[in-house]
Amino acid sequence: MFQMTRCLRCGLPASNEGNHYDKNGICRACVSAEQKMHIDWNERYDKLLEIVSEYKELALQVGSSYDCMVPISGGKDSFFQLHVLTKVLKLKVLAVTFSHNWYSEIGLYNLWNALESFDVDHIQFTPNRTSISEAAHFSLAAIGDACWHCHSGVGAFPLHVAVKFGIPLLIWGESAAEASGRGTHFEPLTKFDRDYFIKISSKISVCDASKDASQYRLFKMLEPPTAEECEAAGIVGLHLGDYIFWDEEKQTDFIKREYGWKEDHVEGAIKGYKSVECIMPGMHDYTMYLKRGFGRASIQAAADVRQGVMTLSDAVSIAQPIDSTEPEAMGYFSEITGYSHDDIYTVMEKQRVGEWKDFRKITAHEQQDRKSEARRPFVIKFIERIKREL
Repeated sequence: MFQMTRCLRCGLPASNEGNHYDKNGICRACVSAEQKMHIDWNERYDKLLEIVSEYKELALQVGSSYDCMVPISGGKDSFFQLHVLTKVLKLKVLAVTFSHNWYSEIGLYNLWNALESFDVDHIQFTPNRTSISEAAHFSLAAIGDACWHCHSGVGAFPLHVAVKFGIPLLIWGESAAEASGRGTHFEPLTKFDRDYFIKISSKISVCDASKDASQYRLFKMLEPPTAEECEAAGIVGLHLGDYIFWDEEKQTDFIKREYGWKEDHVEGAIKGYKSVECIMPGMHDYTMYLKRGFGRASIQAAADVRQGVMTLSDAVSIAQPIDSTEPEAMGYFSEITGYSHDDIYTVMEKQRVGEWKDFRKITAHEQQDRKSEARRPFVIKFIERIKREL
């Protein structure tokens, strides 16, 4: 029976991007979790106070309306970010959203609940559905998941706004050292710059993604400002998770209790909070399984093992059937891209990596328990419903 090499502590497979094991067979994510316990978080928080104080003073000097910008989706992390920045640090925040245009009903509720709860100004960019469909088609073969436009846009659009309105400080949420395995708290993945999101998620620039000038125009808003523009604007980015102890379980419980933030069923996941704002995480995470042999459920289970709330054997046995279950979102993905069910598997066969590449039989399970409505963007269903009622 085929068995992938796994971290001896949390069970995260070796096919995880950028991962490697130390001499004891322990993965970077586990090493980072250990480092986290030895950090002086009071010292880190004091450094955060110094940084935000500097940029708050700068905003006053130049007459800016905002101390910082916060890219938000309405998800658990950005919701908590707004709490810290507005309620604790008392900053004047401009919230900026790149909409993937795949919002769920709960996701839109959480987003607007955040805007009302924290009383912040907000700018949102929503790419047209044609560009999203073309990008999704391109994305599968180019990077092995469905979400290139989102990976690109969440990095590019906030930078456009920062440059345009002269707001140099961008504040993100979870540190890349938390659980990705690509970096640790003591050995960061990379510093924040114009190409940060190309390096860690989108992988391919808009220029390289575009087959001709017409498609480049279609995707152009997914391309960040030039490095010269970012440098001239003095753009700086930081992650709150590098300065405060990050605990997504406690933080999620907090925003649910204090602000009415909502979870929902998320395909391919054990938890009901990760990427709840989108209808497509199941497709994203299923392509991760097809590419790497594991998905979101394995990542979440491994995190629970590190926290001591799940055994390693339970984590593997619980996660594998979830990872390998075809998501309902695959139907919508096929509809917008023109890929058939078999086409998706053919494309993803070429994307397989590491030991998983040599394992010839992929076991897929059909979804049995439909816990939500058909996976289509809420705004489409909303418009269709109103039209029927008029």
